[in-house]
Amino acid sequence: MSNPQNRPVRVAVVGAGPAGVYASDILAKAHKKNDVEFSIDLFDRYPAPFGLIRYGVAPDHPRIKGIIKALHKVMDRGDIRLLGNVDIGTDLTLEDLRAHYDAVIFSTGAIKDAALNIPGIELEGSYGAADFVSWYDGHPDYPREWPLGAEKVAVIGNGNVALDVARVLSKHAEDLLSTEIPENVYTELQKSSVSDVHVFGRRGPAQVKFTPLELRELSHSRDVDIVLYEEDFEFDEASDEEIRTNNQVKTMVNTLANWLVEQEERTEEASRKFHMHFLHQPVEILEGRDAEGNGTGKVAGIRFERMELDGTGSAKGTGEFVDYEVEAVYRAVGYFGSEISGIPFDEKKGVILNEAGRVLDESGEHIPGTYATGWIKRGPVGLIGHTKGDALETIGCLLEDVHQLPVAENPDEQAVIDLLESRGVEFTTWEGWLKLDEHEAGLGEAYGELPDGTLRERVKVVQREEMVRISRES
Repeated sequence: MSNPQNRPVRVAVVGAGPAGVYASDILAKAHKKNDVEFSIDLFDRYPAPFGLIRYGVAPDHPRIKGIIKALHKVMDRGDIRLLGNVDIGTDLTLEDLRAHYDAVIFSTGAIKDAALNIPGIELEGSYGAADFVSWYDGHPDYPREWPLGAEKVAVIGNGNVALDVARVLSKHAEDLLSTEIPENVYTELQKSSVSDVHVFGRRGPAQVKFTPLELRELSHSRDVDIVLYEEDFEFDEASDEEIRTNNQVKTMVNTLANWLVEQEERTEEASRKFHMHFLHQPVEILEGRDAEGNGTGKVAGIRFERMELDGTGSAKGTGEFVDYEVEAVYRAVGYFGSEISGIPFDEKKGVILNEAGRVLDESGEHIPGTYATGWIKRGPVGLIGHTKGDALETIGCLLEDVHQLPVAENPDEQAVIDLLESRGVEFTTWEGWLKLDEHEAGLGEAYGELPDGTLRERVKVVQREEMVRISRES
């Protein structure tokens, strides 16, 4: 049945992170080139919008402010309705969405840690980087405290998240005060016992997955020495080719090489050290032993196999193993998507089954009116900017299908509001976010001038109930 043209096509976008906002923006503007108008509701399970930007990126990233401003500008137009603090699956079911919307776009991202299946991964002191990121970003569903008693810490991974985690662990708490760091996180970081943070990558310096910006940010940390190891600087034919042809790789390799030379000229040692290791493949997290030789159930070290490049930029084992004494291990080996009840899911890739954004059933047929975009569509790869192109593809498919969409039984815009209110769901809105945004900025302003002369940009509210209360105040 084709959708009637005497009303806007109703679309629900589930997930108000960058992927959801970009998809909503493209769809909202689509009527300028098409004869169809759209009415868009953007849902999120959290009271505040922006997903990964608010809860997945280190607070000391300067470039994130620009992305937030761009997303804020989109939402501030008023042609996309935000409904926060609504959990799809409990507050509203998939059947509810299909009854009230002609199409549904899932942009729920990937928030879980990918697995690292090595012995000892379950020991006390072994953590997922995604959990730690959620904690220091003030995610409302995570504990308010984090164990930071380890002096020596290992971070496994050579991507941006690994560097974020290691940088936050190695920084002094007061140097994060000018960011939007939550008060409970600042308090916990003040108690940190860390002296050495070790970051381990499987391949060489020319194969790292972080960006030059991430790398440069390391050198801005006060009272933290960057330590590199000459034996880890191995380059094969593929590495040399990347350095010659890729300016980003060339910049990062040159930066690392300069740091390697400069560390020999240091005359004073910092109180904390940030160690960068390459060509290390983790094989086991080692358990501590008590005086009687019994296992303590706690991390006491980590074992790696030394690797070597094989000429193609990939790495192979050498059969040589090396142990490091650490009391905590953070795995930053990638994110993994979460299954959505009633939507076919690829358990290996951690994505919704789809083709170019059209959600597929188990037989490979498109489920009419159902789409996906962002990391839940393509997996947790690429930077935030790549999400725009991803959204264009998905919305392009929806526009091709627009006259064949299933017709919602109850498409009235007020109907879903009435349903939420009848179920006692304390949903939040864009206007509510503006109140919360102003409140958090006010908390930062009230803190006063910091010792370095800067001001706190905001103090993030962590408790869900408090976020909802502020957002819904009349």
